[in-house]
Amino acid sequence: MDKLISSTPRSGAIPKAQGPLGQAATMFFKNRGAVIGLALLVLIITASLVGPFLLHADPFDVAGAPMTPPLEDGHWLGTDYVGRDIFTGIVYGGRATLAVALAATAFNLVIGLSVGALAGYYQGATNTLLMKITEFFQVLPPLLFAMVIVSLFSPSAGMIAVAIGLVTWPPLARLTRSEFMRIRELEYVAAARLANAGDARIISRVILPNALPPIIVNATLNVGSAVLYEAGLSFLGLGDPNIMSWGLLIGSSRDYIFDAWWAATLPGLIIFITSLSICLVGDGLTTALNPKLRKL
Repeated sequence: MDKLISSTPRSGAIPKAQGPLGQAATMFFKNRGAVIGLALLVLIITASLVGPFLLHADPFDVAGAPMTPPLEDGHWLGTDYVGRDIFTGIVYGGRATLAVALAATAFNLVIGLSVGALAGYYQGATNTLLMKITEFFQVLPPLLFAMVIVSLFSPSAGMIAVAIGLVTWPPLARLTRSEFMRIRELEYVAAARLANAGDARIISRVILPNALPPIIVNATLNVGSAVLYEAGLSFLGLGDPNIMSWGLLIGSSRDYIFDAWWAATLPGLIIFITSLSICLVGDGLTTALNPKLRKL
């Protein structure tokens, strides 16, 4: 009877998370840095999505006197050299910058997963050919290559996303290839072959789900890299001039950095915080999705 009572969970006790997903979530939320990064990222995304509906303003409109310092004349973050409100520009710019970063990451995933999966699964001549193509793209200077692509075509948000995706997929392809080469030799893959499963089914249903943890981490970090690439292209004047973005805010105010430091510094600080929060989330996912690092 005493054993039965002692084995019964006390009222209010929280049962331990069961299953790999529950364990991963528990491990992630035990990481203080990852939780802080996730909170910051959710705040930035929410402000970028909801903010424009609350402000009801045009980020390109002149809202006050040029170069008004922060917290003066009703401008929380001041105005730029034209008189555009910096706070409004940051809120509206976040939507464009994050949309381009997510689209670029999606394009990156399509190319990187396809090349890496085929190279790692089939090996032989297919592996050699695809890795030669990967090496060709990998030795090209990423930012310079992206600048060439955007310069050859129209500097639209879609083209910027395509350019960023084209210059950032090789590391993902190599990671996917290595995971596929490792997993394809395991017993459950051999069992799937014995069950007459086709190559497409083995790749998509058997190997890919087990290769996802490091790929998810890599994709998360690629979003942060894409934010920096978009800001760099816009800073150099290769962004869409009709769409407000964080890079455009910095680029348009770079000549006035000594007269109105806030116009370029504050958007740059937002980019830094966004990239840092994504890196913190990625670090948390690295620990949470690695079964060797989980504390079961």
